[in-house]
Amino acid sequence: MTDELDRLVALVDLDGLVRLVDALCAGRDWDGLVRLRDRCRGAVTTGRQLWPAVSLAEYRLALLAPAVVAAGTVRDGAAPFALGPLTEVVAQHHRWADLAPALAPGPLRAYVAHERVLRGEDLRGSEVDRDVLELPLVLQPWEPAYPLPQYRDEDASFDPPPVPTGTSLHGERPSPELVDDVDATEALLELAGAWVRQSNGRALAAAVRGDHVDAVAALGVRRPRTVEIGGADALAWMAWAAASGGAHGRRRGMAQGRFAAWWAVAALGGTDDLAEAGDVVGELRWFWWDADEPVTGWQLHLGVHDPHEGLAWALTATDAV
Repeated sequence: MTDELDRLVALVDLDGLVRLVDALCAGRDWDGLVRLRDRCRGAVTTGRQLWPAVSLAEYRLALLAPAVVAAGTVRDGAAPFALGPLTEVVAQHHRWADLAPALAPGPLRAYVAHERVLRGEDLRGSEVDRDVLELPLVLQPWEPAYPLPQYRDEDASFDPPPVPTGTSLHGERPSPELVDDVDATEALLELAGAWVRQSNGRALAAAVRGDHVDAVAALGVRRPRTVEIGGADALAWMAWAAASGGAHGRRRGMAQGRFAAWWAVAALGGTDDLAEAGDVVGELRWFWWDADEPVTGWQLHLGVHDPHEGLAWALTATDAV
């Protein structure tokens, strides 16, 4: 194996290295895969660029290797071409108790812990930096079952929640009274921030005095179709969008998606205390809307109404290949 690895590295034979990665995984030769990763990474000193092979090896180690080996891939800059952040990949099949002893202190350890929380673990009392994401290390009763990715050897799926049905068409509204609510609109826009900054995405948000239909009208959609959804469903959609990179961006992971969703909820409630997010979810009314047009690619269309304050917000975010 060493001679073959040296030959493939010397030739910069990425196809051959991919085949070797496959063979090592099939034989569950994790030490061999670590050697391949290290040898390819070190080849840069001789001018050979083998980062795709490094990324593939690290991705497979995080996904398939025993926890103590998989945890070793969780480091800054690892697997830049992987299908998702290794903090999320490593959490798919490995329990926290198995990963924790091999994870170094720091932000990445916290991200892994929160990814395991999303998969149902109660990690209250674990040694994790609580200032990294500032979220409870257990799912709250009012939270949804978040839409988790499914990582596989060669590909992955990042399915969104089911698109709500039963929308009803509204009549045209006059121009609404806009409200200057920078904190809330920026928090909503950040849900699709990666779509806009790293891909082909487009996002608009507005705050108005009125209801959710007025807020959608402020986005230029005068006759939307809307349907009321539960707060948990809205949270699932927000987290899914914020975890995603859209068509071409780098995926951030569901742990960061959950944080961004909580942050947006808190901002809509006029607070920066994430501990109040659950109360805000229950106090606001949540809506899915569309413009009665076919939509392809990535989409997030939310309307929010605060009936007590007479305020409303709307967000539209789309991305396409």
